[in-house]
Amino acid sequence: MFPKVLSTGFLVRALHAGLTWAVTLVLFLSKTDLRQSEERGEFRQPVIFLLLVLCSMLLYFITSLMDPGYVTFDDELKMSPSIYCDLGEKEQMVPVIQKAKRLRRCGYCMVQQPMRSKHCQSCQHCVRRYDHHCPWIENCVGERNHRFFMLYLISQLTVLLWAFHIAWSGFRTEAEWKDWLRVNTFLLLALTIIIIFTVVVMLLLVSHLYLVSSNTTTWEFMSRHRISYLKHCSSEENPFDQGILGNLWMFFCVCKIVTWERIYFQEDDEQV
Repeated sequence: MFPKVLSTGFLVRALHAGLTWAVTLVLFLSKTDLRQSEERGEFRQPVIFLLLVLCSMLLYFITSLMDPGYVTFDDELKMSPSIYCDLGEKEQMVPVIQKAKRLRRCGYCMVQQPMRSKHCQSCQHCVRRYDHHCPWIENCVGERNHRFFMLYLISQLTVLLWAFHIAWSGFRTEAEWKDWLRVNTFLLLALTIIIIFTVVVMLLLVSHLYLVSSNTTTWEFMSRHRISYLKHCSSEENPFDQGILGNLWMFFCVCKIVTWERIYFQEDDEQV
């Protein structure tokens, strides 16, 4: 029981929740704009800010706890044979060695890996459209939860930028720097946490927006030269690219599992 309670995932999520509510509490208790709005009986700003914090927390736990797209043996049984029948003629247009690698079985969990999937050593599962394993959510980011991960980053950045403004409004001036430090200690700690997380979340959001707009995963971007279905492509070529609008539509609006083999071999067919 205790090993499960004190697992890495539980501790990471507890740390995230603890930091979030600790910073929020400091912002509400200090002489910030939030506190002044409450004292004036104006509750719109505090309520909206609190709802944004709750929304960010909800998206965090959804992303952290949901199935990122694990590949199972049941997927092989459910896979329609017509998929590979349709691809039969197109598969002949690429080297046989690529076909063998595309249909390879994972050496760890022995499931047949669909294209763009990868085995995660931390989760001990193969994940569809594997992007990366995020230690902050203690879960993989894959085809099922990647859009929730992006929504979480957007909501988290919105909360952090607003929290920065609120924290800045609460600093009190004092004649001596020691008195200033004593009065603003908790607010200064909260602001430091806010700045660190703002920088990290902003960098993550910008990089993932770029990757999503080009229909590329972090794993594919970092290990392109080692991936069987990409290493024969040029550095500017992406067989999954549907254009910026098409990529964004597919990422945010298409909720079903995508058969990437169809898109990949369709691209090869057009080139031939």
